[in-house]
Amino acid sequence: MTDARVVDPDATIDLLQEMVRIPSPYFEEHDLADFVYAWLADRDLAPEYHHVSEPDITGYEGDNVVARLEGNDPDAPTLLLNAHMDTVKLVEDWAEDPCSGRIEDGKLYGQGACDMKGGLAAIMVAFEALAERDLAGDVLFTAVVDEEGPYGLGADRLVRDGYTDDCDAAIVTEPGPVLSQGDDVENPALVLGARGRFLYDITVRGKAAHGSQPEKGVNAVVDAGRVAEALTDIEVGTHPELGDGSVCPLLLDGGSQTLSVPERARLMVDRHVVVGESEADVRADAETAIAALDLESEVDVSFREAPEPDIRYGPYVTDPDHPLVGSLRGAAERVTGVAPAIAYFSSVGDFNYFGERAGLPTVIVGPDGENIHGAGEFVYTDEVVEVADIVVEGASDLLG
Repeated sequence: MTDARVVDPDATIDLLQEMVRIPSPYFEEHDLADFVYAWLADRDLAPEYHHVSEPDITGYEGDNVVARLEGNDPDAPTLLLNAHMDTVKLVEDWAEDPCSGRIEDGKLYGQGACDMKGGLAAIMVAFEALAERDLAGDVLFTAVVDEEGPYGLGADRLVRDGYTDDCDAAIVTEPGPVLSQGDDVENPALVLGARGRFLYDITVRGKAAHGSQPEKGVNAVVDAGRVAEALTDIEVGTHPELGDGSVCPLLLDGGSQTLSVPERARLMVDRHVVVGESEADVRADAETAIAALDLESEVDVSFREAPEPDIRYGPYVTDPDHPLVGSLRGAAERVTGVAPAIAYFSSVGDFNYFGERAGLPTVIVGPDGENIHGAGEFVYTDEVVEVADIVVEGASDLLG
């Protein structure tokens, strides 16, 4: 790190360790939300709870935590800082307490340490530091729930309730390199886009018969397997930055009786897409592939049930010439002494909601680590501090 150090490294890692020790699997973020709120309130940063409710499918009730710094020029841009508070469900294979927060050899261990409590700690201390600066533009801090859950309800609610309407750009401190396209991305890195995702939910209807006479029935499980294989052969889209799309069957469920030809099966298939592939394209691709099989079963192609029809992870790419990218590039060089790599995310997250649905130029810049979503997850502590400094310097340049 160069002389551009801004935040207190020890306080930053102490904060991260405290948060890792608070379990916060998705739909169970209440204790961590209260902690984030109290931390901001103790520093007179005027946090507010932003309620998130989804009664129909998940029955979820929770709260984002938001806060705002007001600049002195109403015509200056507004910058969104975002991180999620939740983790995946606690993995059973840990050889130690999954929320230990143990630090060893520059690595802090714990479920969600990298994805993404490291990034959350970074924007918290960055927001505190920015409050001490004379900025022309506003900064909107958002710590959200349910990024790891099925719908990204926290970020969705921010967009739906208009929090992003007056924002001009966004920084999301997700772990970037470990989840980027390619194996050679290292921090410092600016991740300027992400693929999108659809989830096929396909019903296959066959005909029941006695299992000793399968020729008298139509086996929905067998036909669902054929559909799964056909979908993996779809010609996916490609993009110069985002790479190729992908298709991956995730679930095949059907049959329950001990000696009956299964008459129903359900198939769920992941489809990652690139810019230029629409929902209509994705549906048509599946229907064409299935029609070519000429199956006896009836096949209905749909998508996963969602709380609202416009909840989607759309692909996006941020212009590398956007002022936010320039500000972060310069900040990364000042903080680390190294020009940042430019990369693109391989999967989806809240950044898709900001980059595609909200239409905000969105950059992912976050600390790296390993074993994301698994036992032994860790984050590099020095990168947490570097990311915080980069956010402060980049935001100051953009909004100053």
